[in-house]
Amino acid sequence: MQAIITNPREIEKQSMAIIENHLPELQKLPFGHKEVIMRVIHTTGDLTFGEIVFIHPRAVESGLAALKAGRPIVTDINMVKTGINKQRLQELGITVNCYISEPKVIEESKKTGLTRAMIAMQFAAQKAKQGIIVIGNAPTALFTLCDLIKSGKADPALIIGTPVGFVGAKESKELLMQMEVPYITVPGTKGGSTIAAAIVNALLYLS
Repeated sequence: MQAIITNPREIEKQSMAIIENHLPELQKLPFGHKEVIMRVIHTTGDLTFGEIVFIHPRAVESGLAALKAGRPIVTDINMVKTGINKQRLQELGITVNCYISEPKVIEESKKTGLTRAMIAMQFAAQKAKQGIIVIGNAPTALFTLCDLIKSGKADPALIIGTPVGFVGAKESKELLMQMEVPYITVPGTKGGSTIAAAIVNALLYLS
């Protein structure tokens, strides 16, 4: 019987070594890109993400600058917020906010018929100027954010957009990739909260 590794740091170290062994081409990527992609692969256990994570040329630079400046991070749902490394956030003095369950968001959603994710993103855009906006679940939130950017009502330093599913996720990410704002995304139907949080954590570790 193979010995079970119980030390979390050793597990992560060996996992990263295995990923690098399978995907040596990651070594040729620009600064930070390898770390982001490896963190996504480590989180999903899926080596195919080595080919499908799209990183805007200025994404890592913009994200790290926002973190070093102490700019806020805003997420579309609490599951993304929960997955972000709290120790690193505390060390950098950065707050993470999610407005999906705010009473005013719920009330406005009922009044307008728009999804809570859409209303929450309208609030988030006001709070995260030159910060990082992270959308790991709701395509409607990403569509809304892109519209807000086009109208000059949102100005994030970086968008991490990985909504998942078969209705709107692919299309919302295609729209994101047309934006001039730096982004990190996973085109198509794949994505999710764990991937979004993993990307944030990669940037936090890099910072």
